[in-house]
Order: sequence, then C-alpha cells, then structure tokens
Amino acid sequence: SPPSLSLLSVPGLLPSHLTPPSPPQVSLANLLAAPAAMAGGAAVGQAAGRGLELAGRRVAGLPLPENVEPTAGGVARDVAGQAGWGAASSLVGQAGSGILKAAARPLMASAMRTTNAAAVDAALKEGVRPGRSLRTGKTGSEQVAERVGSAIEKQSASLAEASKPVKTTKIVPTQVPVSPVPITEAADIFMSEARASSAIADAAKAQIGWAATNPQRRARVMMAFGALINQHMEKLAELVSREHGKTLPDARGDVQRGLEVIEVCMGAPAFLKGEMTDNAGPGIDIYAMRQALGVVAGITPFNFPAMIPLWKMGPALASGNAMILKPSERVPSTSLFLAELLKEAGLPDGVLQVVNGDKEIVDGILDNETIQGVGFVGSTPIAQYIYGRAAANGKRAQCFGGAKNHMIIMPDADLDKAADALVGAGFGAAGERCMAISVAVPVGEKTADKLIEKLIPRIEKLKVGPYTAGEDVDFGPVITAQARDRINGLIGSGVDQGAKLVIDGRGIKIQGYENGFFVGPSLFDNVTPDMEIYKQEIFGPVLSTVRKATYEDALKLVIDNEYGNGTAIFTADGDTARDFASRVNVGMVGINFPIPVPLSYYSFGGWKKSAFGDLNQYGPDAFRFYTKTKTVTARWFSGIKEGASFNFKAMD
Repeated sequence: SPPSLSLLSVPGLLPSHLTPPSPPQVSLANLLAAPAAMAGGAAVGQAAGRGLELAGRRVAGLPLPENVEPTAGGVARDVAGQAGWGAASSLVGQAGSGILKAAARPLMASAMRTTNAAAVDAALKEGVRPGRSLRTGKTGSEQVAERVGSAIEKQSASLAEASKPVKTTKIVPTQVPVSPVPITEAADIFMSEARASSAIADAAKAQIGWAATNPQRRARVMMAFGALINQHMEKLAELVSREHGKTLPDARGDVQRGLEVIEVCMGAPAFLKGEMTDNAGPGIDIYAMRQALGVVAGITPFNFPAMIPLWKMGPALASGNAMILKPSERVPSTSLFLAELLKEAGLPDGVLQVVNGDKEIVDGILDNETIQGVGFVGSTPIAQYIYGRAAANGKRAQCFGGAKNHMIIMPDADLDKAADALVGAGFGAAGERCMAISVAVPVGEKTADKLIEKLIPRIEKLKVGPYTAGEDVDFGPVITAQARDRINGLIGSGVDQGAKLVIDGRGIKIQGYENGFFVGPSLFDNVTPDMEIYKQEIFGPVLSTVRKATYEDALKLVIDNEYGNGTAIFTADGDTARDFASRVNVGMVGINFPIPVPLSYYSFGGWKKSAFGDLNQYGPDAFRFYTKTKTVTARWFSGIKEGASFNFKAMD
C-alpha cells in the first residue's frame, strides 16, 4: 500500500509557532492522484504542490481545471477534513496565492474553533512568508515543491523510516520505540533556517545582559534549576523512557548524571576566577580574567536525552554564555522540558534557545558567525565533520565520537564480579552507550572458558521489554527499526566470518509488541580483530569475546584500536593495574570498574578517534572551553599622596 505523508513532516512547511493540536495525516495516494503520477524528487513535489492547489480551489468553492481527474475531490476532502490548522498554515504560509488564501480561511477557522474573522486573519498573516529566499533564490512554493518531493522520495525509499520518533516542537513525548506507530501524537516539524537564525540573533542580544550578571547570581539560577530537576525527576525519566525506550531506572540515571553536572555549576564562581601578579614591574600589575565566549551551541545525541544536554547547557550558561541547543530530532521533548524548567529557575528569556532540525540546521549553526563555540556528541564521522567545519569557520569545537571499549580480564580476577560487570556494561541501555563494554578480552584459554561459562546463565536471565513492563526490565528496544536491522545484520556477519555465536538475540518477539525495535542480548566467542563485529561500533546489545594469550597481547589490542573512549581491567594485582593505567592510550580507564565515567567535578573525554578537540566535557575543562582569557597589563603613574584631609576642597 502507498505510504502516508504528514503535511507537517516536510521541513519548513509550517512555521513552528503555528503548532496544530494534532498532526494531520494526508493520504499520499490522494495527494498525488489529481495530477498525473510523477517520479523523482522535485517533480513529485511539484505534483504534490499541484494537489494542494486543487484542494484549495475545491475548499474555496472555485472551479477546478477541466483536465483534473475525478479524484481531485478526494484530495479536497483529505486536506479539508483532516489537515485543519496544518493545511491552512501551509497553504497560506508558503504558497502565497490569493486562491489558496481564500481556501485557507475556512480551514484555519475550523482549526481554531472560532468564527472571529479578525483572529483568523491574524493567524493567517503570521504564516505568510512572501518573496524569494535570500539563500536559495527560490519562491516559497518552489521550496515547498522541493521539500515535499524530497520527503516523498525519502519515505518511498524506506518505509522503515516511518517508524522513527517524530521531530517535534511540542513538549510532549512522541513515541515509544517499541512500535512503528507513534503512540502520542505531536507535530512533525523542523525549524526553518530563518527561524533558527532569528533564535541565534535573539540569543546574542540576551547574552550581553546575562554575561554582565555576576557569577554568584548565575550560580543561583543553577541552584534553582537543580532543585526543579529533583522535583520533576519522575516526569523527566518518563519523558526519556517514552521517547528513547530505556527502562525507568536507567532513565533516572540519565537525569541524575546530568543533574550532578548542574550541581558542580552551582560552584561556577570558583572556576571563573582570574589571576593577578602585583608589582610585576615598577608600578605595573598584570591580571588575567575569564570572559564568556558569547553565543555557543550544543548538538546532542539520542542515547542520553537528559544527561548530555545538561552537560552542555550547565557549564555554558553558568559561564555567562547564551546557548543554542539542538537536541536529537529523535528525542526532543526532554530538552524542551528542561528549557521550561530553566526559565522557571530564573534564566532570562533568550539566553537558551532550543532548535529542532536536521543537517540543514546543524550546518547553519556551524556557518553562523555569531556562534563562537560548538559542542557535539555522536558518531565519529559526524564528530569529525562538525569539528572540521567549525574549525574552518574559526569556532572552538569539542566533538566526541564513537567508541569500541575493551575490558581485559586477568587470570587472577574475580570472575563472578567480572561477569556481572560485563553483563551490566555490555547490555545496559540495549548497548546504546558510548561507554558500553562491547569487547571482553580474557587472558588465557582457561580464563576465557570460565568467563564464558559464567556469562551464559547471566545473559540468558536478562529481561527485555518496554519500560512499562516494570522496574525489573533489564533493557528495552533500540532507537529505530533501522538500528535494529543493522545490529541483526552485524550479528549475521559475525557468524559468516567465523565467530562462535554462543547466544543469539536476533528474532526476539515481545508479546504485544511484535513490531517493536527489540534486539535480544547476543554473546560471541572467538572473535578476531579482522571481523566486522570487532571493527565496527555496533551500538547494540552484543558482547564480543577476543581471547588473548598474555597481558601484553591484550594491552596491544586496546592500544591498536582506532577508538580510545573508555577501557577497563579486572585484576587482583596492583602492579598490573598501575602498568595498564599508565600505558593504555585511552581517555577514561577503569580498574575493577567497568564503565569509568568520571564524576562531574572531573572531566569526561576520550582519545584517538573518540574525540576531536583538546578540552573535555564538564568539570574544569568545560569552564575553560566556554570562556576565553583576557590578560591586562596596567600601569598607574605616581600621584599625590597627601594623607587624610579634614577640609572641603574646591573642585578644579
């Protein structure tokens, strides 16, 4: 059957301030039935645009062209009966035709549930964007045609993409990734380039007053913000679980680790102090001060909807910057709710701007001259791209990429503790963590055999399901059907390339969620470094075992890997542990500790292809990143020192 297309799934079709109460669903078959069916990108978009015009004529009671197919009435009914506010806004907001304006009035009136003509005209006026784009040189209708065509082309290429959580500007959860159908409706909207530029300009204006606010007062906003996060912990966890799919206990941990960074930001004045040398020369003092960069941006991933936005916004705002926060389009609601809490905590309007969008918005951020620094967390190819483009535009950038984290298990290790650690670190959050342990490296055949023996029953007991199934669920679904299929494909490649699949998590079905994005836990043995399951970051619940004969061989495996985010060793020998910590070329190291994410008053960051930039996230490094140093050399010439005076002196 033909795919369905929401009018609001087309970026920029509807201004973000005209958010409908529920998303219209317009039949793509009807939309394209009026004109002849046309294939490919902009051509299909033009046909869709023609369908909208025909619908507008029909709703306005205007005659249809003679060559229109009878199904044009179906187009009109779909648009008028289902689109409501969205169709009205898109018709007048982009097309700008008098005919379409006439058609839009009854639609807008119906959507607003009002007969007040002035109110309807005012709403329509807000949506008008006349003229041609300065960037593209195209009219609104031409851009609509291209965007509709692009959206149709993408949806036709892979119907699985229809199961992604929708992008939203509403503060509501959009989808539990256990079903390809959203369970909570929200508008599918990307912010336009023009509105994003406007948000950046507003942030620049607001930043001046915020930077002039003394550090202690800014810290008090962080204190109030932290209290509100604690107060709304369960609501935030629910938002995280509903959009991402992780369990509620895991979602609470997501929020908590972000809150801990906000707690450190309550002490920001201590990080923002300058330096001074008195009498550096005859009558000369030298002092250095730390000042905010100005407007900075944070681009955050789907796998930690609360934690990483908090890691970005806390130090940036406490340092006196304004921030443009671009959360993942798959999990936008948590960031939007956090922004509401910050406003309630006392953050001035405009200082934090949350923008929703895709690569077009990201490129706009990277190319905007106002933005002085960019922080990113995501995959390595994107991290490298953002770092390069930001640097080329003269911006500071800290970009954190992928990982392939190894855990070495020495023969003297407590294997029960090691097995427990591997199961939690390897399968928690369905493996969608940049600090997940995805490679176990037992030293010696006996160690490997015993470890596998202890892992099997632990993994087989894991409970997989939706977060609504209870607090005892160990992990939930992965983020999209595409991610699920990719993970299953990599598991298949491991089998094809000769690894031993001890536990196969493919094909898992959860009753009531048969179409869910679930992947069961998988365990491989006898993996070698030339296999795809070793070389690629799987980002799923898959644990690979690479056997090594000696400690030196195991250490070399970690050193030679292209990633350097985190690593761990389990051993009872202090000398081995100290040698490992000293020699391994990885940014975060755990000793008998599987996920060595530093506490918030240290700093988080990897090495090699896991990080681009020379300063880490949160802790002292974050305040260095979000401020610049100004050094002042001051000389005061000698004046008249007369001591105390008890008489009024005439003013010269």
